Amino acid sequence: MPVVLGLDPGTRHFGWGVVERRGTRLIHIAHGIAHTDEKTSIATRLVAIEVALIEVLRTHTPDEASVEALFFAKDASAAAKLGHARGVALLVCARAGVDIYEYAPARVKLAVAGHGRAEKSQVAQMVRVVLGLATAPKADAADALALAIAHLQHVRLRV
Repeated sequence: MPVVLGLDPGTRHFGWGVVERRGTRLIHIAHGIAHTDEKTSIATRLVAIEVALIEVLRTHTPDEASVEALFFAKDASAAAKLGHARGVALLVCARAGVDIYEYAPARVKLAVAGHGRAEKSQVAQMVRVVLGLATAPKADAADALALAIAHLQHVRLRV
């Protein structure tokens, strides 16, 4: 069954989560957040993200990756930095031969929490429930797990 790596890009906190489908069940494999030092240059942070993602791919060997699609932000500088982190994610996955799928944040929230404007805390609690976790993951990891869940739900509906 497919193992999916969900990625929530950020240059300070880059969330990741791995979920596997076994029959009709979604199984939590792992999740985490790659934290970078915001006092360092953006280039240095991108290298740290790359190193962390390579290790996640090496450890969990996902079949597919689900990445948050670009969306328009009010802050152009923040959007550019997000784009850089996203680019690292796309590059690392492509180099590893992992198929990449992109989902808009509202679509992920709709798939996981039932409506496209769900709060981060609602998404985290639904991720906890869907994956049977004892506690809700921190926001960046919860968003990454939600991306993996949304992809697995989408794939199930296509089949």
